[in-house]
Amino acid sequence: MKNVPIHIFKTISFIGAMSLMSQQVNAKKIVVHIDNIDTNKPGNIMVMLYEKDGFPKDHAKAIAMEVIPAVIDKVTIQFPSVPAEFAIKVLHDEDETGKVTKNWTGIFPAEGLGFSNGAKLSFGPPSFNDAKVKLVDITSAVKIKIVYP
Repeated sequence: MKNVPIHIFKTISFIGAMSLMSQQVNAKKIVVHIDNIDTNKPGNIMVMLYEKDGFPKDHAKAIAMEVIPAVIDKVTIQFPSVPAEFAIKVLHDEDETGKVTKNWTGIFPAEGLGFSNGAKLSFGPPSFNDAKVKLVDITSAVKIKIVYP
């Protein structure tokens, strides 16, 4: 760093170090408690973590996913790193297709679903804004209850 005053070099170094530290702070793990799993139904529980893009329909755009057999009525999982804002979708994938199966109408789900922030289905899935959680607001586990049709 020839010809750069030492105080400018130290300032730039400090800003760079703080930037890296702030990124690590955002890489916080979260715990998710899922309850009301109907163990009389077959299949798996899919827990999907999303940023805004793709939520909640495009499972391929989930930034993390855990799949657990639906054999107990409550499960706890952890995501080791989450973005500053995220949403979670939980699907009881009874037929193990990896997607939401619709009922006879072709509109409404035939399988259990749950969303972060208590977001609910109405005439379609909840929006990202309805289900989003801010990392800075989390003080305990994120709780999601599966609702069955």
